[in-house]
Amino acid sequence: MIVTVTTNPSLDRTISIGEPLRVGEVQAAVGSREDAGGKGINVARVIAAAGHPTIAVLPLDESDPFAAALRGARLPVRTVRVHGPARANLTIADPEGVTTKLNLPGISLTEEDASALADAVVETAGGADWLVLAGSLAPGLPDDYYVHLIRAVRARWGAHAPAIAVDTSGAALRAVVEHGHPDLIKPNEDELAALAGIALEPGAPLAEAVLPVARKLVPEKVGAAFVTLGGDGAVLVTADGAWHGTPPPIQVRSTVGAGDSSLAGYLLAGAAGAPPEERVRGGIRYGSAAASLPGTQAPAPHDLPPGDVPVRPLS
Repeated sequence: MIVTVTTNPSLDRTISIGEPLRVGEVQAAVGSREDAGGKGINVARVIAAAGHPTIAVLPLDESDPFAAALRGARLPVRTVRVHGPARANLTIADPEGVTTKLNLPGISLTEEDASALADAVVETAGGADWLVLAGSLAPGLPDDYYVHLIRAVRARWGAHAPAIAVDTSGAALRAVVEHGHPDLIKPNEDELAALAGIALEPGAPLAEAVLPVARKLVPEKVGAAFVTLGGDGAVLVTADGAWHGTPPPIQVRSTVGAGDSSLAGYLLAGAAGAPPEERVRGGIRYGSAAASLPGTQAPAPHDLPPGDVPVRPLS
C-alpha cells in the first residue's frame, strides 16, 4: 500500500492551443480538459492505474465541483471535511509542449482542519509501505506541517511505520530536511540547489553537477534523493551509491505532472523489489509517459514509451 497526502488539491484545467502563446492577444483553443490534481493525487492516480494499492488523503468540501472530478478519477480516497472550494490551476500548452501555468493559492485550513487531517494521515498510514507527502502546503498550515505529520506517524507506528517520501519545495522542504529526516526526497535540480544552498557547477554535465550537491544531504539528512532533471533524465543518490538515467525520445505534449509520475514510477519499481537502477528506469519511464500525454493525465503501463533507458553509476 502506498498512501499519499495532498493538503492543497487543485482542479487542473488544461487548454491546448495550436501555436505558441502570444501574450496580450486573442487566440483560439484547440482543446481542453479538467483533472483532479495536486501532487499527492497525481502520484496516487498513477499508482492506481498500475493496479497497485493506494489511498489518497486530502481535505475536501463535498459540495465543491472538485469532488465530482475526484470521483471521475475512480481513485481510492480518504477525505477530511473542510469548507470551501479547492483551488483551480490553469495550464496553457502549445504544440511544442511549452506550458504556461497560473496556480491559485487554495483555501486556508484552520487549526481544526489541520488536526483532523493529521489524524486521518496517521490512521491511514497503518500497514502502508510508503507515505508520500507531496505538493505545496495549503494556506494556513505552518511550514513544518510535514515534519509534524512525519513525527506523528513514526510515533504511532514505531518500527512498523511506512517509509516516507517528500516532494515539495521552499520552506516546507527545508523544514522536512532539517527536522524530519525523510527516507526519500524528489526535488528537481533547482529545488535541490536552493535546498542545499549550493550553486550547481556551471558548465558541468547536469548529472555530475547534481551529485556533489545531493551528497551534502544524503545520507546525513535524508535517506535518498531522486532528482528529476527534465530532458536530462534523473539521478538517484543513496547511502550506497548514485546512478544517472537518460530518458527515451518522446514527443512532449505537457510537462505538468511529469515529476509526480516519475515519483510514482520510482515507488512502483521499489514496491516490486527492483534494485536502484530499475527504480531509476521506472521513474524515468513514467515521467516520460506523463510528458507525452496532454493535461495532467495519469499514465498507465500501456502508455510507457518504448526504447532503452540507459542507467550508469556515478562516482
